[in-house]
Amino acid sequence: MIIKKKVLERDDASRKPVVADTGFVEGSGGTHTLARAVSLHIEGRTRDALREIEAAVEQGADSPEMHSARGHLQFELEQYEDAARSYGRVLAAQPQHPSTHYNLGVCLEKLDRWQEAADHFEQALGEDPRRVDAYLGLGISRLHLEQADSALEAFDRYLAGDPEHATARFGRAVALQLLRRHEEAVELYRQILESAPRSEEALTNLITIGTARKDDAMIREYAERLLGISPFSQAALEGLATCAFSSGDFEAAARFCAKLVELSPDHFERWFNLGVACQKIGRSEQAAQAYSEAVRVRPDAKQAWVNLGVVQQELGDVAAARHAYEKALQLAPGLPDVIYNLAGVFEQQGQRDEAEKLYAKLTADNPEWEDAWFRLGYLRFQRDDYPGAIDAFEECLGRRADWPEATLNLALAHWRLGAKDAAKQTFERLLASQPDSPDALRGLASLAVERQDYEQALRLQARLIDLGERTPELFYNTGLLLQRSGLVEDAIKLYREALAERPNFAEALLNLGHALKSHGETDEARQYWRQALEAKPELARGYFEG
Repeated sequence: MIIKKKVLERDDASRKPVVADTGFVEGSGGTHTLARAVSLHIEGRTRDALREIEAAVEQGADSPEMHSARGHLQFELEQYEDAARSYGRVLAAQPQHPSTHYNLGVCLEKLDRWQEAADHFEQALGEDPRRVDAYLGLGISRLHLEQADSALEAFDRYLAGDPEHATARFGRAVALQLLRRHEEAVELYRQILESAPRSEEALTNLITIGTARKDDAMIREYAERLLGISPFSQAALEGLATCAFSSGDFEAAARFCAKLVELSPDHFERWFNLGVACQKIGRSEQAAQAYSEAVRVRPDAKQAWVNLGVVQQELGDVAAARHAYEKALQLAPGLPDVIYNLAGVFEQQGQRDEAEKLYAKLTADNPEWEDAWFRLGYLRFQRDDYPGAIDAFEECLGRRADWPEATLNLALAHWRLGAKDAAKQTFERLLASQPDSPDALRGLASLAVERQDYEQALRLQARLIDLGERTPELFYNTGLLLQRSGLVEDAIKLYREALAERPNFAEALLNLGHALKSHGETDEARQYWRQALEAKPELARGYFEG
């Protein structure tokens, strides 16, 4: 967050042009006109005085003194452009006219024409170095021109004669701040606050220095003081929001940012910060609304589009998330995070081919992106491209050797491809790194069954049971192995375990019946066969063959 520094202007009394000695004006008309104008001005009739002067100028009273008087009156009436033109005519006729460079500089200050103002203040000082008030104007102008070194010099020259002048002291503090001489600036701002404790500008700039120094205690001290003076101070609210973000108090950050966007509904940074705060505390809907406002204010803000996509994806609005990610990629086509997220959205929408293309592009441009390789392998596996899946999962393991999920999927891809030895070696690799891995044990057990190594398969499945796994499939498969090994009583126990987990497990009912029949319990066997047929009528053929 950026808190802009504010510069005090000079008070009105010190900003008025200086009235130069008029001397003798040729022609009695000019003299009488000035006299009438002065009388009207004394009576407070400034507009009438100006009309008197302008009428005389239109009738040919074109002297420098007349234009100088007109400029003075125009300035008082806040007609700064007209006053600047009047003083310009004075200098055109008499370049060394007393006080006119200074007066023109004051007008140009009012018009924010800082370089021109500085030039005329310098000329005023060149004509008369004793005109110290020109140093004040010069300092202010150079400060606005961000010429902090020369501004500081001008303020020092002015303060040498008037060390307590409030505007010059404040200007000097700002110059020190711009020069990053923070200790000196802070000391001077604190002195200013001793005499003017309600100076919002000094408090604001102290907050700015605290932000630059990442001094939360300092920010909080002056922000709270400023908020006590001005309850809607944006500088104070931004300062407190900065502290809240820094301390991880995102609830408070959200509150302050919400107030800030109320005060300035078209401020991009504040909407963005509100989105971040809401996102941090899990308020995804509010975060999405804040990010939407941020991109309304600044449609080219790619990070706001990215964050908007993330929260919309979290909310399950994949269409909106896709739109946000695509907008971000229009602004910055190579953003890998966004490409990855967009590929995830395509997966959620069932557009697997499009997702796979994005993952392939991402891994080609960013070969170290492990998760992209994993998703690419998974999608290839899903469409039965087992060689492609193997390549992707091997890339994963080449970057992270101890990645269990990638190892498991690599083993499965080898198995589906018919490379049973490679599958077995990969399952064993997984088991070596995770001795209690149920997936590795199941895979190795299934491979053992395919090799008709029932003894090995039985050992592996018994180990799964010892590890606490209680799936009906595990009990059933182990029961089959026991039955084939002639351990019928043990098989019966495991079939019953399978049915305890899933009462309508038709295959378990059927094989329990076969085991009971071989054990001489024909009546009970028939009971389980009937239940198996009710659960799965197509098993009838197997019944007659049994």
